[in-house]
Amino acid sequence: MKLTNFLSFNPSPKTATPQPNYWQLLKVAKPFFAMLAGDETLKPIKEMITALTPMPASELVVKHLENNPAAVAMIRERYIAKPHDLDKLLQYSEESLGHIYASTMKAKGFSAEDLYTPVSINSDVSYLNARLGQTHDIWHIITGFDTSDLGEIGLQAFYLAQYPDPLATMLIANSLIGVTLLTPEELPELLKAIAKGWEMGSKAKPLFAQKWEENWEKPLIEWQTELNIQSVAV
Repeated sequence: MKLTNFLSFNPSPKTATPQPNYWQLLKVAKPFFAMLAGDETLKPIKEMITALTPMPASELVVKHLENNPAAVAMIRERYIAKPHDLDKLLQYSEESLGHIYASTMKAKGFSAEDLYTPVSINSDVSYLNARLGQTHDIWHIITGFDTSDLGEIGLQAFYLAQYPDPLATMLIANSLIGVTLLTPEELPELLKAIAKGWEMGSKAKPLFAQKWEENWEKPLIEWQTELNIQSVAV
């Protein structure tokens, strides 16, 4: 293949599969390298999500989730939970998902207004991004992965085992490159977190298909048992 063809990602005559153009890849590369350079804000992640949304990899996520009837129903329904009252959730038993979630969010300084903010949904991919974004903290609680750097990457590996998430791939790759070049002594622990997340995600039932907010009162241990999750502390 000629270099000019490679850079422009022109499809070869042998395939009709549409390919992302070079400029779209640059849009992904910009936030990717910003993270490598030490930007720990949410800005590069949001930019990466925006850049990945129109790419073929994001459509593969939809196709993968369509193998699960419950997930298909949620996608078609565009299920988005209504904003919830953290103080009300605290009235559930201490063992419930709702109580644990609310106490965790309050400990981080979040209020009800900070959660489940309105987002624009105009496609299956944008719906998936919205739903996964608003339930990310719930996945942390369900899996037991904390919000440390290792915990976040462990959860991303869990995501990737559940469906071919391009954002998870980018974040894991970014972490591996950064640790390898800057703090190589941390590589063994990072690899353990990735391996654990992948193992857990491979064995667990689909978390995306769950309407957590309709069963806040259910004990966390029941959720984990039903979904075949052995919680970890990372």
